[in-house]
Amino acid sequence: MDKTIAITGATGFAGGHAVSELLSRGHRLRALVRDPQRARLPASVEVVQGDLFDAEALDRLLHGADAVLHLAGAISALTEHDYFRVNAHGTLALAEASLRHGVKRFVHVSSLSARAPQLSPYGASKRAGEDAVFKLMARLNAVILRPPAVYGPGDRATLPLLRELTRPVAVVPGRRGNRFSLVHAADLARFAADALVNPADGLHEISDGTPNGYGWDELLAIAGRERGGPIRAIFLPRAVPQTVAVAAEALARATGRPGMISRGKIAELYHPDWVAREGGLVLPAPIGFATGFPETLAWYRQAGWLPRAGGTDRSGRISKKEAGP
Repeated sequence: MDKTIAITGATGFAGGHAVSELLSRGHRLRALVRDPQRARLPASVEVVQGDLFDAEALDRLLHGADAVLHLAGAISALTEHDYFRVNAHGTLALAEASLRHGVKRFVHVSSLSARAPQLSPYGASKRAGEDAVFKLMARLNAVILRPPAVYGPGDRATLPLLRELTRPVAVVPGRRGNRFSLVHAADLARFAADALVNPADGLHEISDGTPNGYGWDELLAIAGRERGGPIRAIFLPRAVPQTVAVAAEALARATGRPGMISRGKIAELYHPDWVAREGGLVLPAPIGFATGFPETLAWYRQAGWLPRAGGTDRSGRISKKEAGP
C-alpha cells in the first residue's frame, strides 16, 4: 500500500537512491530541502523548503505523513559542535516533531561509525542522534539502521579510494589486516524502504551480507579482475595521512569550508573492525562488491569523473540521464 513518506536528505547521494526506490514502490514523497532551486528532485516529489531547525517547515513536512525516513546528516564539519548540531540536535528536533504529528513509523539512518564514538566527532554525533531516537523509540515506532561504508553511482566520497583500485599500484590509507563491511547505495535504499513498512524495530547493522565482511586483499583481487591485471597496494603508515589531516583541518578553519579529510576520519580508516554484526534485516540478492564495483566505475567514467578504461570496458554502460550533466 502506498504511503506518504516525509524524507530528509533527499538531495544527497544516498537520498537520491532512496527517492528512486520509494517512488518505484508507489509511495508519495515529501522532501525537506534547504534550496529547492538546486534540489533537482523528480517532479512528483513535494518539496518543503527549510531545515531541521525550522519548526514551521517541519510542520509542513510532517502534516499527514505516514512515515519518516531520516537520511540527512553532516558528514563533514568545522567543529564538533557543528556535527552535533545536525546529527544529534537536528535528529531530536525531527523525532519530537514526528511525535507531535502522530507519524506511525520513524526510520533513522545512522552510521556504523556510531559503534565506536570515541574515534571521531562524526561518530560521536551519530551515536548521540541514535540515543535521541532510542529515548522515543517505542512512541515513534522507530528503527535505526547502521550502514557501513556506502558506495555506488553518484558518490564523491568513495571516488578517491575507488580510483586507486583502478591503478596497478594502489595507495591505501589503512592497514592491510583491517576488515570492513560495505553496502551499495541501491541496497541501502532497499533496506530503508523495507524498514518503513516492516514491523522490525530497534537497531540493526546492515551490509551486503558478505560473511565477515571484506579485507583489502579481497578488494584488490576484485579490482584486479576488473582491471585485467594484478594490483599491488602500498599501505600508508598512519602518521602520513594524520599529518595531511592536520593541515587540511587548518585550511578548513582558515577558509570556513569543511573538507572530508580530518583526524577523526583517519582514525576511522585505521580502525581494525568495521564488520557489520548479524541482525534481523537481510535483503534478497544483495549487490556484492564484485558486482557493485564495476557498475560504479562505469557510472564514474560515463559522468567524466574517471577516465575511460583502456581497451574493452567490461564495466557496462549507463545512459546520459543516469550519469547526469
